[in-house]
Amino acid sequence: MGRAGPDRFGQPAPGWKRLRRRGYAAGSVHHRCRGDARQRGALPDSGPRVLIGRLLALLWLLAAAPLLAQVPVAAAASLRYALDDAAAAYSKATGEQLRISYAASGNLVQQIEAGAPYQLFLSADEDHVFRLADNGLAPDRGRIYAVGRLVLIVPPGSPINPSLAALKAGLASGQVKRLAIANPETAPYGARSVEALKAVGLWAQAQPRLVTGENIAQAFQFVASGAADAGFTSLSLVKSPGFKGRYALVPANLHQPLTQRMVLLKSATPAARRFHDWLLSPAGQALLARHGYLPPA
Repeated sequence: MGRAGPDRFGQPAPGWKRLRRRGYAAGSVHHRCRGDARQRGALPDSGPRVLIGRLLALLWLLAAAPLLAQVPVAAAASLRYALDDAAAAYSKATGEQLRISYAASGNLVQQIEAGAPYQLFLSADEDHVFRLADNGLAPDRGRIYAVGRLVLIVPPGSPINPSLAALKAGLASGQVKRLAIANPETAPYGARSVEALKAVGLWAQAQPRLVTGENIAQAFQFVASGAADAGFTSLSLVKSPGFKGRYALVPANLHQPLTQRMVLLKSATPAARRFHDWLLSPAGQALLARHGYLPPA
C-alpha cells in the first residue's frame, strides 16, 4: 500500500495517474528531489561559482606565499639600521627572507604575550627576554648577541657641545629647552638615559624639559630633525646613513650595561634558528660591530 508506481503485475498503483498528471514519471522522483534541493541551496553547486571560488583561493595562496615564507622577527628599535643590513646580507647569502618589526622592547614583549606570531625576539636588554622565558613563551633564556652604547647627541648645526658638562650648562641657561629620551618604562635605552642623568645630578633639571619618544628610534628622530635641542640615543642609530649631527659616548659607568639578548620563541622554525645562529657567527658579529655594537663578553 502507498506505492506510487506500477504494482508487481505491471498495473498502475492507486494514485499513479495523479502523479503522472503532475509531471512525475517512474524512476524520476529521486532526480527531481535532487534538483529541487539544489535550487533551495541544500546541496553544493559544482558549477562556475565553485570554480571561480577555487581559482580565487589559489591566487590568494600564490600571492601570500612569499609573505608566508618570511621569518617574522621582533627587534628593539635601536637595531633598525643594523638589523636591516644584517637581514640583507643574510638573505643574499642564503636566499631566506625575514620580516622584521621594530618597537620598544617592552612593547614587543606585550605583543608576544598577546599572541603575536614572532619566531625570534631581539631585545635591547636581558630582562625582557627573561620575562618571556619565565612566562613559558620561550624554551630557554636565550643568548647575548651584543652590548650597546648610549650616546648624547645634538642636531646638525647646533652650537651645543654633546657632552654632559655642556648639557648641564645648557639646562641651566635655558639653551636646552627640549631633551629627548625614549620612554624609560618600555625602552631599555630610555631607562639607561635616566640612570645617567641621575648619576651626574641632572635628573631634577632635566625632567621639565623631557620630550619622550615611544622608542629610542623616535627619540633619535626628535633630535635629528631639530625638534629637540639634545637627546640620548644608541650608538648604532647615530651611525645610520644621513645623520649630520654630533654625538659623544656616555661613560658606561654611569648606567647599567646595555647587554642585549635574543631568544627563539616557541613557534620558531628551523629558518628562524638559522638566522639566530648567523647573528652569532663571525659574519654576523662583524656586521653588528660596524654599527657600533660590542661583542658579548
